[in-house]
Amino acid sequence: MSLDPITLSVIQAGLAQVCDEMDMSFSRAAFSPVIAEANDRSDGIYAAEDGALIAQGAGGLPVFVGTMQYSTRVLIERIKSGQTPAPKPGDIYIVNDPYLGGTHLMDVRFARPFYRNGEIFCWLSNTGHWPDTGGAVPGGFSASATAVEQEGLRLPPVRLFKEGVMDEEIYAIICSNIRVADQRIGDVKAQAAALKVGETRLNALLDRYGDDVVRAAIAELRARAATQMRRLIDEIPDGSYSSTAWIDSDGVVNEPLAIKLRIDKTPGHLRFDFAGSAPPCQGPMNSVLATTLSSVYLAMRHIFPEVPISAGAFEPLEVIRPTGTFLDAQYPRPVSGCAAEVSQRIAEAVFAALVEALPHRVTAAPAGTSGNFALGGHDPETGRDFVMYQLSGGGYGGNADHDGLANGCSTIGISKAPPVEIMEQNFPVLYHRYALREGSGGAGRHRGGLGLDYELELRRGTARASFVMDHGRFGPQGALGGSDGAVNEVEITRDGESYRPEHLSKEQDIPLAAGDRVRVKTPGGGGYGDPEERDPKLTAEDRRLGRQ
Repeated sequence: MSLDPITLSVIQAGLAQVCDEMDMSFSRAAFSPVIAEANDRSDGIYAAEDGALIAQGAGGLPVFVGTMQYSTRVLIERIKSGQTPAPKPGDIYIVNDPYLGGTHLMDVRFARPFYRNGEIFCWLSNTGHWPDTGGAVPGGFSASATAVEQEGLRLPPVRLFKEGVMDEEIYAIICSNIRVADQRIGDVKAQAAALKVGETRLNALLDRYGDDVVRAAIAELRARAATQMRRLIDEIPDGSYSSTAWIDSDGVVNEPLAIKLRIDKTPGHLRFDFAGSAPPCQGPMNSVLATTLSSVYLAMRHIFPEVPISAGAFEPLEVIRPTGTFLDAQYPRPVSGCAAEVSQRIAEAVFAALVEALPHRVTAAPAGTSGNFALGGHDPETGRDFVMYQLSGGGYGGNADHDGLANGCSTIGISKAPPVEIMEQNFPVLYHRYALREGSGGAGRHRGGLGLDYELELRRGTARASFVMDHGRFGPQGALGGSDGAVNEVEITRDGESYRPEHLSKEQDIPLAAGDRVRVKTPGGGGYGDPEERDPKLTAEDRRLGRQ
């Protein structure tokens, strides 16, 4: 079927709008600040036959662009093989198993078959970060976990909703294994309702243009995305490009982990090979295959943002399975750091490998950590337990045109830190500081952006703090002669005595009492180009404002 450009463009925008409305509905209805305020979630549309990505909301986390496609494909395969019960209209599957296309256990996926004329036309799916799924520590970020069971409840694909009705027995099992379970019903219903919104909006689009026309548009958009990606890849000269990125430690063994990357460019094709990277590690910094693939995809999305989000955009990208490394985690390896931290080191390796070949497109390394900080305890004023999850931004790397952005969101997402006022209203904490971290950007012709400096105090009761961060040992890499950005710094003050963790950016189960404080200084971005080439007026302005 031949489609005119206007119809094709309108349908493309319509599919994206369906996903955007699902995103908005999810955030607006969710109870947890990490979803409602930080937007740590994503919604998308996936092909009925193989789970291939059709569309994803512009406001969804980029790291989910590959993992949700992977997990939807695994779900379809399990249904075909009889491992998972076949769906009926109104069914919604829930899954968070990292080894079946997930990330860490806190990222919980819902998938709903979308029916037209009695047949599955496509799948609607979303992911939301639940503040807690059980495990050894509140919030799930167990910095010294050595098995996935220590990180929380692992769910295979099961039907939480059957023909539109929630299975109370499955929900009871989930709630019996997680903290502050009474609050999860708000997130569950918000996540399910978002898929219902997607069903309504997608039906309207199909009613307007017809099923065959929309199918033809989906196929054409996928083919065009692949063609556009191949043409952009050809901006890179043929040859091989290499880089190394480093993880501080795995949280158990205090030694850095290397990500070795070689990219081979041939006409219209990129081959990514992580051979030589560190072997599987004891702690939670292993990455499952789905996250490793998605990290490469999102890095290329950063470099070529004009390519529409579609499975076609991934077709020219070949990622060799990194068997035998910590980038291909197998059960029961712990993985709580894979989505928020290891993924960003993988993207950093891609940037470092390609910056010389594409100096006008690729930036110096960004802060590259989500700053995962979880605090769980009991609030005597309300008489209730709580689990607080804080993510934070950092500096972006400088680039060919300008300095890096200050306090930007993480490489893998568009999640923003929840407002301080919301956190203080919901949890027994007081923020004493929330400011830009002056002097944290790497020097360069265009300097890196500034990180964040925040400090909070537990106001009452007792709590346990845990964090899984990175870039505490090595700052974000500068590019083309630029300096590295400042490293991540964490300081704990208990009973008036301050200390820094042995693993710098990772520790768990830190007991806090009223008056104790945690201070975090997030990394600045790497500098771009020789600092001697910086405009003297900009250098003087930096000094005047204390940026250097």
